[in-house]
Amino acid sequence: MAKYFDVHPENPQRRTISTVADSIRSGALIAYPTDSCYALGCRLGSRDGIDRIRSIRRLDDRHHFTLMCQSFAQLGQFVHIDNDVFRAIKAATPGRYTFILPATKEVPRQLLHPKKKTVGVRIPDHVVAQALLADLGEPLLSSTLLLPDEEEPLTQGWEIKERLDHVVDAVLDSGDCGTEPTTVIDFSDGELEIVRRGAGDTTRFE
Repeated sequence: MAKYFDVHPENPQRRTISTVADSIRSGALIAYPTDSCYALGCRLGSRDGIDRIRSIRRLDDRHHFTLMCQSFAQLGQFVHIDNDVFRAIKAATPGRYTFILPATKEVPRQLLHPKKKTVGVRIPDHVVAQALLADLGEPLLSSTLLLPDEEEPLTQGWEIKERLDHVVDAVLDSGDCGTEPTTVIDFSDGELEIVRRGAGDTTRFE
């Protein structure tokens, strides 16, 4: 049965955040809010967490997972970024964008695109997500909480708890945070490609 945490959206309780971060370090799979929609998250090196996310969402090996990072300093440890790309990403973050970039050796192999060796990264503009990442001290492996055969992600914490009670370990609820996934921008080949138009404004990249 999943633990349920009701957290203030603008002033999250430190004890609650620390409790959830500790559970992630111990291998927990959580549902948590972001600036686009709710997501599933686990520790970067958690093979069990990855397998559980794949099972919940029925994902194949080609799915791009996202590394949810607190800052550019953290993000830079996991992806290669040249100066032009750095400036473009810097201007758009934190925000509702996921960027696909060449991965460094710090990224576990099972998270990489099988041919391109790339990974998705992003820095959320959400108080609760940022507080969790700050306490955790490392990226959170993340995937949009979009269930199979459904058109939109789950958006209410109580509903997530009700429907995923036996497949996640904790639900962090800060209220409705939207249903539109991030805009996905691929910089992996040195050229900009808009892979998915979502919550982030694409005009800055066009």
